Amino acid sequence: MTTSYDCNDAAQRAAGLEHAQKAIRENKCVVLPTDTVYGIGADAFSPMAVTLLLAAKGRSRQMPPPVLIPRLNALDGLATEVPAEARKLAEAFWPGGLTLILHAQPSLDWDLGETKGTVALRLPADDVAQDLLTLTGPLAVSSANRTGLPAAQTAAEAETMLAESVEVYLEGGRRPVDGEAESAPSTIIDATSLPLRVVRQGAISLERIREVVPGVLGAGEEPATADEAAKPAAESPAEEPAAETAAGSAAEEPAEAKPAAETPEA
Repeated sequence: MTTSYDCNDAAQRAAGLEHAQKAIRENKCVVLPTDTVYGIGADAFSPMAVTLLLAAKGRSRQMPPPVLIPRLNALDGLATEVPAEARKLAEAFWPGGLTLILHAQPSLDWDLGETKGTVALRLPADDVAQDLLTLTGPLAVSSANRTGLPAAQTAAEAETMLAESVEVYLEGGRRPVDGEAESAPSTIIDATSLPLRVVRQGAISLERIREVVPGVLGAGEEPATADEAAKPAAESPAEEPAAETAAGSAAEEPAEAKPAAETPEA
C-alpha cells in the first residue's frame, strides 16, 4: 500500500526514511526530493527494482536511470578511469546539480539498462535524499513523472502520475527550494573521453563549469582542429559566419550522448 510522509515533521521524516529503507530492500520504488526535482528511486543493484522503476515511468531499457550516491568517495567504487578533470568538477559541484557519465566498474553486479558500460553519477544537495542514501547506499533515480510529462516538484505531484507503482512518497516541500516556477534538471557531462562534453545543459551553467575546467565543450561543440587553433583571432569572424559556429548550430545538431545521458532526470 502506498504511504506518504511529511518530511518537514521530524517524527514523520524518521518513519518515512525507515519505511523507504525497507521498501528499497524489498525491491520496491520510492519517491524522494532532490535539490533539482523529485525523483523515483530503486535499488541500483537490483535488476528487478530497476525494471519496476522503468515500468513506473513508461520507459525502456534504452534510457537507463542515473545513480545517486551518498558521498564523494563512492565515485571510485562505482566508476573507473575517472579523468582528473571530472574529479575536479565533482569536488567543485558535489553535492549539487551535476551528473557525470563515467565508465562503470566492470566488477559490479548491476543492470541499469543499455548503458554500454557507462554509469551516470550524481551526489544531490538535499538533506532528505542524503539521509535516505546513507541508509540505502546508491540508488537508481529518475525524475518522478511518467515519460513525456513535466517532472514533479512535490511528492504530491509525483503521486498523481505514479500512484500505486511507488511504495513510499517522501514529501519535502517544493523543489527546488528557492521557489522558482521552473525547475532545472542537473547538468550532464560526458566524462568517458576527453575533452569532457556537456550533453545536457541544466542547473549548472557552462560558464561556471569552465571556471573549473576551461576545456569542457558545450552541447554541439567540437574540438578545434590544429589549423583552426592556429588562425589569428582577427580572421575568425570573416571565415566562420555566426550561424555556422558550434554555439549557433547547437540547437540544430544536438550532442550525441552515451546511453546513460539520455535522461531528462533529477
